[in-house]
Amino acid sequence: MVRTLNATRYITPLREGGSMPAIVETDDGGQYVMKFVGAGQGRKALIAEWIAGEIGRALDLRVPDLAFIELDAAFAPSEPDPEIYDLLRMSVGLNLGLRYLPGAFAFNPVLKPAPDAELASRIVWFDAFVTNIDRTARNTNLLWWQKELWLIDHGASLYFHHRWGDHLGASRTAFSLVQDHVLLRWASALSDADAFARARLNQDTFQQIVARVPDAWLGDEPQFANLTEHRRAYVEFLVNRLESSAIFLQEAKDARARRV
Repeated sequence: MVRTLNATRYITPLREGGSMPAIVETDDGGQYVMKFVGAGQGRKALIAEWIAGEIGRALDLRVPDLAFIELDAAFAPSEPDPEIYDLLRMSVGLNLGLRYLPGAFAFNPVLKPAPDAELASRIVWFDAFVTNIDRTARNTNLLWWQKELWLIDHGASLYFHHRWGDHLGASRTAFSLVQDHVLLRWASALSDADAFARARLNQDTFQQIVARVPDAWLGDEPQFANLTEHRRAYVEFLVNRLESSAIFLQEAKDARARRV
């Protein structure tokens, strides 16, 4: 069950991210990497972060625990940095946090250990499914922590929702950008990953995940008469993309064949 927490202390910004997330402390005593609704792509990045992250968890991939985090208006006035001040002021309300992994270090494809074929294939399949463009050698968004590989930063996923149109047509795309995936060279078990994911994911899973997207993040999309229709469109995209997995599976296999 997803938790809703209150931010109690702003610790430090993480300036390597384009949306400038930050480590914050919450009222449960934990620390989270907080993604702000007032940053960059705003609420749509948070929607993608939530939906993709929870799908990753459903596939037994290691994604840090996600929580909804309330940011009080009292946070902003005490911040001396004008850029951070503006970000906090525009993000009052509900934001998203990923459990902070202290001591984690970034995955480097040049260094050992390398992921095994099963894990690499499941991650490549997952990123192709959610159309995550942000898992490249330049920006892996993978962390080694406690001898396990963890997946972070999925806000660039589901990019079709930045311009709603034919979402069913978008669900059947091949995702050619899989050719740039940092783990593609090790992903020699893609057919097994596809079979595993298709057995694990279904419409009920997607409905449960999408149902927990906060109303405030969905906002006003003129294509939809109400929030119910808006949520239904996300579920339809995910269901149809799963049914069409052979398209992006073949694309990934072809891209790997060209690289190895």
